[in-house]
Formats: sequence, structure tokens, C-alpha cells
Amino acid sequence: MPPASATRSKRTADDPTQEFFGGLAARGHEPLLESASGSIRFDLTDGKRVDHWVVKLKKGAVAVSQKDGRADATVTTDRAFFDRLTQGRENVMAATLRGVVNVKGDLGLMLTFQRIFPGPPGSQRRARTAARRSR
Repeated sequence: MPPASATRSKRTADDPTQEFFGGLAARGHEPLLESASGSIRFDLTDGKRVDHWVVKLKKGAVAVSQKDGRADATVTTDRAFFDRLTQGRENVMAATLRGVVNVKGDLGLMLTFQRIFPGPPGSQRRARTAARRSR
């Protein structure tokens, strides 16, 4: 049986959502979110299962948990779709307009948060996101 850290690393490598939120939590501070304060809950559906992720922001300071609770904004979407968002293969604003992503509450907070999703492959925004994640 592999050690727990090896299992965790493999799960993270195979799970774009876990990698996204884990990386955000590890950074602890995100310069692109310095203008934001509040909380966003992500409700990610997979069949009947719903995974909850809560991101608390305070002028760039970031805390991430997997608790279900109240938040200033709630974002609901399919887990597989969110995986594509975290990989830069989808755009959260376009998805919101199409009804694939549902945002309730503070839309301005979500507009600010979208800055940290990577851009499409080959874009300058994707390169900047990758550089931030490697720090």
C-alpha cells in the first residue's frame, strides 16, 4: 500500500478541482483578489452527489474549506464542467450566460474571482496563472 502522501499526490494530479482549490489554499494570498472580501461557495454536482468548496477572501488573503455553509455568492455547476474551468478549457462568464454555471448572491465577487481561472491553452493569461501557481 502506498504512503498516504503518495495517494494524495496521485489523487490531486488526477483531480483538476482538487488541484485548483489545493493550490489556492497553499498560496494563502492571491494578488489578483486583493480588491475582494467575502465568501464564495462552489456546489459541484456529480449525479446525486454534491461537493462543497468554500473560499473565503479578505483583500487577497485566501482560505479554502470543504464545508457546506452560508456564503456571499454561491456557484453551482457540474463537477466535470468545473474541472474544465480549472484547466482553462472553458470560460466561467460564457458558461454563466449559457446557463451552465449558476451564480446566486454577490455576482461582483464572482466576477473578481474569475480572474484566477487559467485562460485557454497558449494564452498569456494561462502563462501568468501557471507562473503564479509555481511560486
